[in-house]
Amino acid sequence: MGSSSYAFGPYKIDEKEVFYVTHLSYAMVNLRPLLPVWLEYVEALSILDTAGPCFLISTSTYRREAKRFVDLTDEETSDLWLTARKVGSQLENYHKASSLTFAIQDGPQAGQTVPHVHIHVIPRRGGDFEKNDEIYEALDEKEIELKKKLDLDIERKDRSPEEMAQEADEYRKLFV
Repeated sequence: MGSSSYAFGPYKIDEKEVFYVTHLSYAMVNLRPLLPVWLEYVEALSILDTAGPCFLISTSTYRREAKRFVDLTDEETSDLWLTARKVGSQLENYHKASSLTFAIQDGPQAGQTVPHVHIHVIPRRGGDFEKNDEIYEALDEKEIELKKKLDLDIERKDRSPEEMAQEADEYRKLFV
C-alpha cells in the first residue's frame, strides 16, 4: 500500500487497517464500532469471528489535511464520493445488506470528533432500527457520549489491531 501508516487528523492509521486506496482517498475499518446492534446481528450470522466486522467504514483524504468538507478540492470531493460509492456497494453485497447510509459530520457542532473529512458508510437492513431514521439519533448519541467522556462507554470499545487487520483483510479481497 505504499506507506506504513495514514494520517487521520491527529491519529495514525496502520496500513493493515486500510482495505482500499485511490490516489486521493482510502477506506479503513473503524476502531470503535458505532452501532452495536450491527455487531450482534453479525455475530448471530457468524460472518467473521468473535468481534464481528465493524460496519462503520471511513473514507478519507490522506495526502493532505482537510478538516472540513469545504476544504476539499473538486478532485478530492469527486474521489471521496466515488470511493464511498465503490466501497459501499461492495460492503452492502458482502454483508447481505439492502441499503446504505452515508454520513458526514462536518465540524465539531455537527458531531465531528476527528478533525479530518471522512464519510461513514453503514450497510443497512430492514428492521436494523425500529424507525429507519433512528440511525441518525444513534450516530449523534454516540458522538455526544464520546465527547463527554475520556473513557469510552461499554458499548463502544476499542478493537485490537489484530481484529481490525483481520476485518480489513476480508474487505481487501473484495477489491482485487
